[in-house]
Amino acid sequence: MKITILNGNPDAADNGFDGYLARLAEKLEAGGHETVLFTLRDMDIRYCTGCFGCWGKTPGTCSMGDDDSVQIRKDIIASGLMIFASPVMMGFTSSLLKKAQDKLVPLVLPYIGIYQGEQHHDPRYEHYPLTGILLQPEEDTDDEDLSIIDTIYRRLVINFHSKVVFSRLTTEPVEEVIDEINCL
Repeated sequence: MKITILNGNPDAADNGFDGYLARLAEKLEAGGHETVLFTLRDMDIRYCTGCFGCWGKTPGTCSMGDDDSVQIRKDIIASGLMIFASPVMMGFTSSLLKKAQDKLVPLVLPYIGIYQGEQHHDPRYEHYPLTGILLQPEEDTDDEDLSIIDTIYRRLVINFHSKVVFSRLTTEPVEEVIDEINCL
C-alpha cells in the first residue's frame, strides 16, 4: 500500500520525532509498503487565502500558483493511507500541519451532499485514502487534548470520504503502529 506521511514537526532540532517517523517509513518500506514522507518545515507551502479559486477559477488546483502542496495532493490522492503526524503544541497539532491541511481543499468539490446524515463536500475523486494520526505528546498533554485532536481529524476526513483508522502516540513502539497499518 502507498502511505503518505505529513511530518508537521516545526523543530529541526527535535530529532526524536523526526527519527521516529524515519524509522516508521523505513520499516514500512521493508514490509513492502511504498512510503512518501513530507517534512513540511522544509517545503514551500503558502497559506491558503480562502479565495476558493481552487473550486471555481482553477478547479482542483490552487489558483494562487504552484507551491509544494501540489505534490502533497498528488501523493495523498494516490495513497491508500495518509498519516497526519505532529508534536502536540499548546493542545493541538502544529501550524505547519494545519497549513498543509488547508491546502487539501482542492481535493473535494464545492458542491454539497448528505453524508452520514450531514452536509459535506462531494468527492472530486473516486478514491480517498484512509487516515492515521500520529502525535508526540507534550509534557502536559492530557486525555482531553488528545480527544479534541482526534475528534477534529475525524470530522475533517468526512469531507474526504474517508475515516480515521488509528490515532497513536510516539511514546508507543513503532512496531505497534506498523502492526495496526498491516491490519488494514
